[in-house]
Amino acid sequence: MIGVDIKPYRVVVADDHAVVRRGLRSLLDAQPGIKVCAEASTGAETLDCVRELKPDLLVLDITMPEIGGLEVTRTVREQCPSTTVLVLTMHYSEELARDVLRAGALGYVLKSDADADLLAAIDHLRHNQPFYTSALALTMAHTFVHGQSDFSHVSGDKLLSGSPLTNREVDVIQLLAEGKSNKEVALELGVSTRTVESHRTHIMHKMNFRNFSELVRFAVRNNLIEL
Repeated sequence: MIGVDIKPYRVVVADDHAVVRRGLRSLLDAQPGIKVCAEASTGAETLDCVRELKPDLLVLDITMPEIGGLEVTRTVREQCPSTTVLVLTMHYSEELARDVLRAGALGYVLKSDADADLLAAIDHLRHNQPFYTSALALTMAHTFVHGQSDFSHVSGDKLLSGSPLTNREVDVIQLLAEGKSNKEVALELGVSTRTVESHRTHIMHKMNFRNFSELVRFAVRNNLIEL
């Protein structure tokens, strides 16, 4: 419609290194429909920016001065629930990842993966879909399959418990990795082919699989199929 402006997706970038902030601003401002509305260098400054501007997204380093990233995340989710949190960090450990998700972040990306994953993560979060760096996604699914995970995450009105994968999605992975077609999977599970196609699409997005070969390798690693 003529005369109607499309509202930009507003982002606050929070990192204690100016070079990182400038790089992120340059990358994000170059994307159509995205606008970096503020930068913050400390946890306290980050919270002030979010409270004042109420951005759509906070891109947050986990190691922030004054107030740490985990506490910032918890506070943002409590006080500004319309703001989604994407953690961008150079540190990875399963324990840290669990803490980040429990705190309320919807995305977790390693700085080393930012070139490949950051824009994809933001696209997922814009549609209220979680995005986890590949290593974390595999770890979450592995612990889920083996019944050892205690991940829990609440974001808005969505609850993710145990893993991004549902039991039915694990079933679909197993059958597809065994070489069955979508139609054969549908017959075995008693659902429509379109339902299987939908599950497959969701699995590829949730687990950040780039192709079917990655799905098969995941199934092998997690003992869903035998070679």
